[in-house]
Amino acid sequence: MKLFTLIFFFLGSSIFAAQPNILFILTEDQGAHMSALGTADVKTPHMDALAASGTFFRRAYVAYPVCSASKACIMTGLHGHTNGLINNTNNHFKPAAKLTDAEKKSPPYLHTRIRTAARTMIEMLVERGYHTAVSGKLHVSPNERFPYHDFIPKPAAKQALEGVIKRAASKPWFFMHNSTTFTHRPFVNSEKQPISIDPAKVKLPAHLPDTPTARRDWAEYLDGVQRNDKVVGEVMTALQESGAEANTMVIFMGDHGPAYQHGKMTPFHLGLHVPLIIRMLGGKPVICDELVSELDLLPTLIDLLEVKYDSPLHGISLKPLLEGKADAKGHEFIFAEVSGRSLDKPRGMEERSVLDATHQLIVRSKLNEPKVINADLRDMKPWLNRIYGETIRVKAQFPEAYRILSEMDPHALGGRPPIIELYDLKNDPDELHDLATDPAQRVHLERLFTAMKKWHADTQDSTMIMPTLP
Repeated sequence: MKLFTLIFFFLGSSIFAAQPNILFILTEDQGAHMSALGTADVKTPHMDALAASGTFFRRAYVAYPVCSASKACIMTGLHGHTNGLINNTNNHFKPAAKLTDAEKKSPPYLHTRIRTAARTMIEMLVERGYHTAVSGKLHVSPNERFPYHDFIPKPAAKQALEGVIKRAASKPWFFMHNSTTFTHRPFVNSEKQPISIDPAKVKLPAHLPDTPTARRDWAEYLDGVQRNDKVVGEVMTALQESGAEANTMVIFMGDHGPAYQHGKMTPFHLGLHVPLIIRMLGGKPVICDELVSELDLLPTLIDLLEVKYDSPLHGISLKPLLEGKADAKGHEFIFAEVSGRSLDKPRGMEERSVLDATHQLIVRSKLNEPKVINADLRDMKPWLNRIYGETIRVKAQFPEAYRILSEMDPHALGGRPPIIELYDLKNDPDELHDLATDPAQRVHLERLFTAMKKWHADTQDSTMIMPTLP
């Protein structure tokens, strides 16, 4: 598979009488944690049932591990440094025509937005004749580029779906169910409300300090996964009861990893690896271990719907994998980015990641420039983040956990993140042992570095300064 694929679709543009409905369930801050992915501490029967009925991508990744930027990658099929939206923007949850003057002039809204002229997924679907709806959050801008017909604030699954189907009338519909947020901080507070996970029994990621407080925090996150699962069950039951299931394609995905060091807003595996299931009409259950990206969703819909779309994209169509073709392939390499640039900081630390079937390479530049640390990665109030303060409190007992935290927040904690890091994903899934200077790993280092240099040039990633291998 080519490193950087420019996809040009000049397929039939006629509107077919019958097009599939599309239900897209996007969970917030849920990494690749579900029982079908081997997370022993959780029970996710509804997610697992969906995985068993569609194509279950066990190695799916986001291209930018934070909410708005990840959604922008999904909606454009382009990396953040190309589509223009990096980090988070305002969540003006309404049609563009209903924005107030103050909302239109909000600095984050004007600064942090999609800037490519190519059609977004929603623009493409509206042009294709779809009735489109979104629930919970929009969290991308400008609103004009997301012309949903329905904005549903806090839906009950059955009523929301019935309403979308009724308003769609005879049209096919697309429903982005983006109101499944139990894995987004603040989690359910187990000091005030019972949770379904026993903190004493969880298996902590190895980069977190093993203390009762850390266990409580991780158990609350896993409890959120199980609560998300119940919502998935409610949505799928509503789809079945609606009578529309036979003509509905279902996509289930997490928008990025959880709010922990090595997770959200970091280029590490925990932040990038997400669950992804696509259930086609009449498709056979398939477990797929090919590398795929959120950037592939728009090209896939373009291919399946036979849409004329002549703008270049960074993703590939997953249609051959969905059809179970024997020679179908995913990506050889998966790329992702994190930028320290923001509204108030035109310069920032730049971080890039490339991974393949066995290893991950992370490179950085501008290490002395600002680094964006989302509030939910650090603050107890209102985000109930127990892990940041706890890691600092026990740093003498768990120095490696503190080192990792300090490299996530270097300007506050004095950490020194490396310019180049290399990890063996098979033997070190929690990414504790940097192999960048190990002579025995040189072949992996050079392979991934060569791939990243080509991607860096092909995508015109001008803000990242590529280092030189030692």
